[in-house]
Amino acid sequence: MEKKNLIVFDIDDTLTKSENQHQTAFVEAMISSGITEINKDWKSYKNMTDSYILKKNYERNFNKEFDFSLMPPFEEKMTAHLLKLSETEEISGAGNIIDFFMKETNYAICFATGSLLEPALIKLQQAQINFIPDVVETASSFYTREEIVTAAINKAKNYFNVEDFESIISVGDGIWDLRTAKNLDLHFLGIRNKNLADFKEEGIKSHIEDWNSFDFKKVQTELGII
Repeated sequence: MEKKNLIVFDIDDTLTKSENQHQTAFVEAMISSGITEINKDWKSYKNMTDSYILKKNYERNFNKEFDFSLMPPFEEKMTAHLLKLSETEEISGAGNIIDFFMKETNYAICFATGSLLEPALIKLQQAQINFIPDVVETASSFYTREEIVTAAINKAKNYFNVEDFESIISVGDGIWDLRTAKNLDLHFLGIRNKNLADFKEEGIKSHIEDWNSFDFKKVQTELGII
């Protein structure tokens, strides 16, 4: 089916039950990298990405500038810590929803996450999500979610050979996902209830508890797409 539209998926706690494993591995990797004074108030950061949080904590601990050349060894450590933890499972219905969009709709898919690349791929693999590696974008290359989502969209354009998508829906579980969608003028679908109060405060138009409660026509209507 020709793809005219796009849905951008966050990963952690949107497709995979992985927030706890992710945070544990991330913190352990910082500690094993010599970063011992860590600000774990994640919502206090300007950008909710692994790269930005690592940068801020690295610079505070070592009093010198962080750059992306330091990312690969840190990513290896985080990956090693992640593999020692319980395997990631899917958010209920996530695997089926990826297949639904690819096989039954004119929506292409891509993945945009504040996680680093290798941990993100491991989580998708463990949860048995049928993802496309060529359309995954992560914090291994960027500090901000706006940059990550924009790069993921461009990867999807190249992969699916689409000059411009008619409609783009971004899906995420965090208030930072909603704000990123607003900043990029994208439609937004919220998932899970942990940030529902924050979502409502910012005027979210469409929300689901998990993928088993997903009604695509209802979501499109709420977002004003149809």
